[in-house]
Amino acid sequence: MRRFPRRHRDLLAIVTAPLLWLAIFDTASAWDLKAKQGETIARTNCARCHAVGRQGSSPLREAPPFRELHSRYPVENLAEALAEGITTGHPSMPEFRLEPDQADNLIAYLKSLER
Repeated sequence: MRRFPRRHRDLLAIVTAPLLWLAIFDTASAWDLKAKQGETIARTNCARCHAVGRQGSSPLREAPPFRELHSRYPVENLAEALAEGITTGHPSMPEFRLEPDQADNLIAYLKSLER
């Protein structure tokens, strides 16, 4: 196995470190964008009944705050129900259906509330 001189290894580290950082940053920014879009969906469609932010109580008492959903079950499990149409939940919850990418975005937002 051929070994590279130290200066070549150092140069390789200098060149690849920013690329690695950019890859991590791009992944984080894509996730943040999905969560932001999910927040918009939540505020537009769900805030009438649910507390959708990090604090406050739900306008409708039987509607759980979104920040507590992860303590009841893994929010990832909601993806299929969101895409096919949620018909359960609290008794007065209307049926609605999201496109798959919208469901993913809403899940990303719900996951962001776990932190």
